[in-house]
Amino acid sequence: MNEFEKDVQSKSHDIFDSGKGFLYSFVFFMVIFFIGVVVDIIGS
Repeated sequence: MNEFEKDVQSKSHDIFDSGKGFLYSFVFFMVIFFIGVVVDIIGS
């Protein structure tokens, strides 16, 4: 067995970390999109 497998830093599954990363990036781009929509509405 690999010595790094015995002493892992995080016991959580990778799927949860991947889901959180996807969710945070999705929310970030949605905020950027809505800021652009609001600026477009105000500018017109």
